[in-house]
Amino acid sequence: MQYSVDLIEELSVLAMFDLDNHQAGLKIHHTAEPMIIEAAKRLHQKGLISLPDGGYLTPLGIQAAEHAQAALRILAS
Repeated sequence: MQYSVDLIEELSVLAMFDLDNHQAGLKIHHTAEPMIIEAAKRLHQKGLISLPDGGYLTPLGIQAAEHAQAALRILAS
């Protein structure tokens, strides 16, 4: 499987969530970059976040965000 631009954008949105506080959601404003807005909509359609403009991570979203953020930490070191 190769990384597409859409997947990279979705990973970027997942990286924005604070995994230390699951009660802290994310609000993607209409003034955000269009690619981030669309990535959030796709994550919502996939059941990873609660709202099309952010909201909270679902249980599956928490797992995805944990893996995404772990991969970023590993690759950035």
